[in-house]
Amino acid sequence: MTEGQLRTRDDEIGRLLDAACRDLREGLHEEAFVKLERALALDVGRPGTASALKCAAFWRERQAWLDALMDPWEQGEAILAQWKLFVPFAERLGDVPERCLFSLKQRAFSTALALYRRVLEAGAGEDPELLSRIGRCAKGTGSYDQAVEFLERANRERREDAAILAELADAYSLAGDEREAKVFFREAFFLDPQAVDLGLLESPLVGRLVARLRSMGYAEPELAEWVPVYGAIFGVFSVRRELKPLELGRLKQAIFQLEKEVRREASPRVLVPRLVNRYFWLIDHYRAVGEQRERVEEVLARIRELDPRVHRDYTT
Repeated sequence: MTEGQLRTRDDEIGRLLDAACRDLREGLHEEAFVKLERALALDVGRPGTASALKCAAFWRERQAWLDALMDPWEQGEAILAQWKLFVPFAERLGDVPERCLFSLKQRAFSTALALYRRVLEAGAGEDPELLSRIGRCAKGTGSYDQAVEFLERANRERREDAAILAELADAYSLAGDEREAKVFFREAFFLDPQAVDLGLLESPLVGRLVARLRSMGYAEPELAEWVPVYGAIFGVFSVRRELKPLELGRLKQAIFQLEKEVRREASPRVLVPRLVNRYFWLIDHYRAVGEQRERVEEVLARIRELDPRVHRDYTT
């Protein structure tokens, strides 16, 4: 093949890929599949084309089933569920073109957003589940200010929901408000790390932290419990606050209970980081109110006894 023929072929493949991505964004998965097949036939070895074709096939196979769902809430839930399956599928392929992923993401989340808005407009009121879904979908389409608005509304309806707080933190981070993001991430992982779906979080703040923890050998389910511990150690969750008297009392009671549970458990993989995180909160409170140094040292000694590695990382 001459240089001119190669250039003509590459131009044709580029046009087909551009058109396929437009189709994917419009939900025309069959049309995109056909174009990607043609592109692959022109150059079977071109990186990313085969993976893009497999992505189009993933959604093409599900389109009729998703379209057949009549209830907008059910359809929105189904789309988000399929997206959660699609993300690891695409990651395993390894070389899916970014513009292909972007088009598919925009389609999935904008479609689900429209469906959830229909539910809201039908008179659902301030349902925190619905409001959080709208916020999640707005975040997925890149409308971060709108995501913050709806997730704030969901949080007002359900104050101590770790999943909502984590998504709100994620939206704040993506919107560029790192301080608010750190506050809400820290609160979410204090309340219930197991309720936080790490796969839904897009913030580089948490993404880099999770990747680092995986490289250190941590895995689910204890991985989520170590996020706030090393978030504090690495300075990711650096915004701290003084506790109210009721909160302080609840924290001390939780520490007392966890200490008993750790002593009972033969292999407390989840309990140890959960207890360490609460020790960190107690230390932060003592420092915020100017408590005597001896009280802080007492808590540090408990951390050293519980996990010497964490104590070293925290104090050096």
